[in-house]
Amino acid sequence: MKILGIGNAIIDVICKVSEKFLIENNLTKGTMKLIFEEKEFQNLIKDLKIERTLSGGSVANSIVGLSQLKNKVGFIGKISDDNFGNEYEKGLLKENVEFFYTKKKEELPTGTCLILVTPDSERTMCTYLGTAGKINENDIKPDVISSSEMIFLEGYLWDEGEPKKAFAKAMKNAKRVAMSLSDQFCVDRHKKDFFELVKNKLDITFANEQEIMSLINAKSFDEVIVFAKQINKHLVVTRGAKGSIVVRNKEITEYPAQKNLKIVDLTGAGDLFAAGYLHGYINNFSIQKSLEQGTILSSKIIQILGARIQ
Repeated sequence: MKILGIGNAIIDVICKVSEKFLIENNLTKGTMKLIFEEKEFQNLIKDLKIERTLSGGSVANSIVGLSQLKNKVGFIGKISDDNFGNEYEKGLLKENVEFFYTKKKEELPTGTCLILVTPDSERTMCTYLGTAGKINENDIKPDVISSSEMIFLEGYLWDEGEPKKAFAKAMKNAKRVAMSLSDQFCVDRHKKDFFELVKNKLDITFANEQEIMSLINAKSFDEVIVFAKQINKHLVVTRGAKGSIVVRNKEITEYPAQKNLKIVDLTGAGDLFAAGYLHGYINNFSIQKSLEQGTILSSKIIQILGARIQ
């Protein structure tokens, strides 16, 4: 395999809502809220019209994008043997992604993410992890990890206890490790651990501007550049309308954002950017060309609803 993704196996449920809905439910636009009780999730979704469902999760979206670019890829994520779990597995297989998990009936159901799209195309996510958040080191098979040129992890998956042990086992057996910081919520929650990962453990880190600035408590983006040069790693940062930037071996490469796009839904923009960039990286493209690939894919995905390019 070129890349093996390890992440939360989540069924995405996409709904259009008003700004008022977010306010009434105490949701902060553009962020991801973790829901710990299935009942709370059901109360949120009960009166909404479902636009679309997909086999999702941040890294899974990236892996599907890589598969669509004809790379041999796989995915590990924990699901239950239930309706959503069956749909999830079918969805990945349909996209030619090899699924390295044998499902069984779990205590918790397959994870679900309610993606709320407001009229300005911003997405706000409410995630009930279900069994996805219970991934453990027994779910990580060393032979599967070592058969891949690189593993790609997501910050959403990181948590104390069993998920952290699964992360450690995966990284220990991997040839190369890439990871997305995923969300400012994740960064703020696990700042010390994420800082250690970025500085000492990861070969490639993906982040948006807000996430990386939060990680290092930066007041300006110039501080991010200084930090990246100091750690001498491979840092890929998306900056919205400002484009994207890579700092690798103290060298800086920038690429502009595409302009005049009709934005429909920002869901998956970072995931597909990572897919395009990693496609370039594992196929020995230049950094400039890899950034171009990431920009092309992220530009396509924000002009449609959901996180899949059909």
